[in-house]
Amino acid sequence: MVSKKVTVTNPEGLHMRPAGEFTKAMAPFASSVNIKFGGKDFNGKSIMNVLAAGIKCGSEIEIECDGADEQAALDKAIEIVSTAE
Repeated sequence: MVSKKVTVTNPEGLHMRPAGEFTKAMAPFASSVNIKFGGKDFNGKSIMNVLAAGIKCGSEIEIECDGADEQAALDKAIEIVSTAE
């Protein structure tokens, strides 16, 4: 298992479009992807879970990946949430 804390820099946070991009990018990975925010865990492969988290710009989240391709999944997840668009 690998994890890293990162600050969300997208001005929209992880709402509709960015959440869709995040979950779509995580889908091909065999590893599980979880987002820890506000004391709760959210499934990073479920758009409904990511939207339910209510993650806004400037929020610090922890992304946790576990599985065969965990490092690649973590690297891609960090790239998505820390790139402002």
